[in-house]
Amino acid sequence: MKNQLRVLRAQHGWSQADLADRLEVSRQSVNAIETGKYDPSLPLAFKLAKLFETAIEEIFQDEV
Repeated sequence: MKNQLRVLRAQHGWSQADLADRLEVSRQSVNAIETGKYDPSLPLAFKLAKLFETAIEEIFQDEV
């Protein structure tokens, strides 16, 4: 699944560790999501959308 997480994080000036702290996950989890190695759970996707004040669909796109 493609995502805009790295772009959104950079726009806020946050490191992966900063974002991980805000989401209460590990930095490795943030890295795995950004690189497409891991798709977040639905609750985590909602948390990301709320944090970035955007729709989930604006962060994650299906690679069809």
